[in-house]
Amino acid sequence: MTNAWISGTIIALLAGAVGFFVVLRGSAFAAHAIPNGAFAGAAGANLVGINPLFGLVVFALGAAFGISSMSRRTRSDVATALALVMMLALGAAFLATSSAYEPAVNALLFGEILGVSSSEILPVVVLAVVCALGLTLLYRPLLFSSIASELAVAKGVNVRLIDTLFLVVVALSSALAVPVVGALLTFSLMIGPPAAARIVTSSAHRALALSVVFSLLTLWAAVASSYWTDLPIGFFVGTMSAAIYLAARAWMRLDSRRSRRALA
Repeated sequence: MTNAWISGTIIALLAGAVGFFVVLRGSAFAAHAIPNGAFAGAAGANLVGINPLFGLVVFALGAAFGISSMSRRTRSDVATALALVMMLALGAAFLATSSAYEPAVNALLFGEILGVSSSEILPVVVLAVVCALGLTLLYRPLLFSSIASELAVAKGVNVRLIDTLFLVVVALSSALAVPVVGALLTFSLMIGPPAAARIVTSSAHRALALSVVFSLLTLWAAVASSYWTDLPIGFFVGTMSAAIYLAARAWMRLDSRRSRRALA
């Protein structure tokens, strides 16, 4: 449980910060495609007998650079879809080649935070620090290009480079989250809480802070629920992320009605 709380807290903090920009930039499809492609990397790493985390990182970065490169020649959603299907095709080939990986498939698809070992904590911390530093360095130009892309280009910001570097951060964050939350529901942690934060406030800085808080509360509640029910953590992350988003929408609608009544 100690390892679960440590790794879960690190991933939640990072997912909340990265997810804020994912929502702000409308990059939800990429945030979904990259962790699913990274899952194939874990299968390939197991096939050659190396640490699955290495495969996750390599394939996640490959997906990020592939999406960035193809987006220059075609629509970004098409590029993302092509990267996803190519990664899934490779994953299917890897799984068909070896049956030794089958016991771990369920954990990587749906998450197994209670199975995190002490030896896995250090790589999680290192990758999280790298992602946090990258996001800190990119913060101002990333926020500028996310809010006003055309104005950022006019001001001399290299939007293409910022897009690529941000996808790299998303890739590394996904590689961290997949073993804990699961490939199929990693993106829900990056979408639900940040989207709820965007609804609650129009301030970018407040939304970023709330996104981290909501993500942390979601992960903590999911860890506790997974422990007590013995169900995959991915189930709770997905449902709680959706619930917090719906609650934010309901709260804003109620607040809007109160405001109209006050004015009347």
